[in-house]
Amino acid sequence: MKIAVTGKPFVGKTTIFRALTRAAEDHHAIDKPNIGTVKVPDRRINYLSEVFQPKKTTYAELIFTDIAGFEKTATSLEKQPEMLNQLKTAEALSVVCKLFDQDANFSPVQDIEEWESELLLSDLQTIENRLERIYKSSKGKKLRLHEEEKKLLLTCKETIESGTPLRALKLTGTEKKLLSGFQMLSIKPVIVIYNIADNWLGKSESELPNISKLQAYPNMAVTSICGEVELEIAQLDESERIEFMKGMDIEEPGLNKFIQASYGLLGLISFFTVGKDEVKAWTVKKNTEALNAAGEIHSDIERGFIRAEIISYEDFKNCGSMSEGKKKGLVRLEGKKYVIQDGDIINFRFNV
Repeated sequence: MKIAVTGKPFVGKTTIFRALTRAAEDHHAIDKPNIGTVKVPDRRINYLSEVFQPKKTTYAELIFTDIAGFEKTATSLEKQPEMLNQLKTAEALSVVCKLFDQDANFSPVQDIEEWESELLLSDLQTIENRLERIYKSSKGKKLRLHEEEKKLLLTCKETIESGTPLRALKLTGTEKKLLSGFQMLSIKPVIVIYNIADNWLGKSESELPNISKLQAYPNMAVTSICGEVELEIAQLDESERIEFMKGMDIEEPGLNKFIQASYGLLGLISFFTVGKDEVKAWTVKKNTEALNAAGEIHSDIERGFIRAEIISYEDFKNCGSMSEGKKKGLVRLEGKKYVIQDGDIINFRFNV
C-alpha cells in the first residue's frame, strides 16, 4: 500500500517521514520525492514464524512517499507533474499539521481546506478534459457506455463545484470501476497527522484540539505523532526503545498508531499463508471473497481455484499445529464466495 505524505512547509513533514520509515538521511523532498518502505508490525507473523521456522518471513508493507510541501500561492498541481503523479498513484493521502504548543485555538481546518482545493481543481480539470473527449467521440450518437460515464462525470463535476471532495459520494461498484482509471485525487482516503510537541504526549486523541471537526470530514482519519521523539525512538535498538518509550509515557510507536488509523480508514485486513518455505502476510479489503484473495497471490491460483483450507489464527494458536487443528475440526474447507476474515490462515487448493 502506497501512502503519499504531504503538508505545508515547516510542519515537520520530512521528520514524520523519517520517523515512520526509520530513514537515517535528512533529505527534504523539494524537486524529487523521498520514498521509504516499512514492514507492518504484526505479532501474529512473529508467532507463526516461530512455529514454522520458515526460510523466509514476509510482512505486509507500506510505501511512504514524502512529497514537497504545498502552499496556497504555489503553482497548480497540473504544472507539477512529479508531485501530481505521486499523489495519483497513492492509495491514500496523508497531510501533516503541526501542533507544537498548547494552543487551544489551533485549527488545521484551513490548511486542509487549502490543500483540498488543489485536489478539487486537479480533479475538475481531469473531468472536463474527459467530458470534452466524450462529446467529440460521440458526435451526437448515444453510446451506452459513454452515456453512463458522462452521467457519472457530470455528477462528480457538480460535487466538486460545490466544494465537496469526491470521497463524500456514495458510489456503486460499477461507478468506482468507471472512475478508477482517472486516478481522482479527492476520492482518496485521507489520514491527518498532528505533529505534536512532547508536552502533548500521553494525551488521548480525543483531547487534541479541533479533532472532532476533522473526524466529521468524509473518509478521513486523524492520528498524532511527535515527530522529533519518534525519530529518536526509530534510531534505538529494541531494548533501548522500550525503556525510552516508558520514560516518555508512550504506549506504542507512532508507526503502529498510523498503521491502525490507515487500516481502519481503508478497511484493510490481513490473512496468512504458512509453510517451511515462507510465512507471509497478505493485505486485502474487508469483504474480499476467497477467489479474489487467491488472485492476490497468483492469477493461476485464482484461475484454477478448487477450495480454500482455512483455520483462524486464534484457533491455530490454541492448537499449536495444523494437524491438531484438523483433529479438533477447526480446519475447514471453503468455496469461492467465502469472505476472508482478519487473521485467517489459508492454504488454497487449485489446479491449472
